Amino acid sequence: MSGERERFDEIGKKIKREGGVSCHQQMGRRHILSPPGTLNTITPCAACKLLRRRCAQECPFSPYFSPHEPQKFASVHIVFGASNVSKMLMEVPESQRADAANSLVYEANVRLRDPVYGCMGAISALQHQVQSLQAEVHAVRAELLKYKYREANFIPSSLVALLLLET
Repeated sequence: MSGERERFDEIGKKIKREGGVSCHQQMGRRHILSPPGTLNTITPCAACKLLRRRCAQECPFSPYFSPHEPQKFASVHIVFGASNVSKMLMEVPESQRADAANSLVYEANVRLRDPVYGCMGAISALQHQVQSLQAEVHAVRAELLKYKYREANFIPSSLVALLLLET
C-alpha cells in the first residue's frame, strides 16, 4: 500500500514539474488563501476521497477530478482502476490531459451502461440511425420529384435516374 502511495506521489511531482501550473490555478482543488506563513486548507480531490487517502499538493488526480463530481472518478476507478488511470494520464502530453481525463470518464460511463460493446455500441447505433435517415431523405426526395412532375404529366426517366443518383 505504501509503495502505491509513493508511486502516486512521484507521478504527482512529475505532473507538477511538467505542467508549470501554479497550485492556485488547478482545476480540481479549492484553495483557501491564508496569511503568509500559514498552511492552505485543501479540499481533497474526488480520487483521494474515494480511495480514502490524504490528498497531497502534487496529487496526480486533483487537476482532473473535482471534489464536487465524485461520480466521475468512481466510474473511472471501477472500469480502469486508479493505477491504470494515473499511468494513462502520464502517457498523454500535459496540454491534453484534461481532455484525456474527460474521455476516460465518458468511456467508463458508457462501458458501465453497456459492458459488452461500450463506445462501439453507441457508435454503431448512431451509424445505423444515420443510414436509415439517409434512406428516408432519399425516399422523400423521390416522392417530391414524383409530385413535382405529376402536375406536368411528364416524368422523363433520364431525369428521375439522374436525381436519384445525386442522393
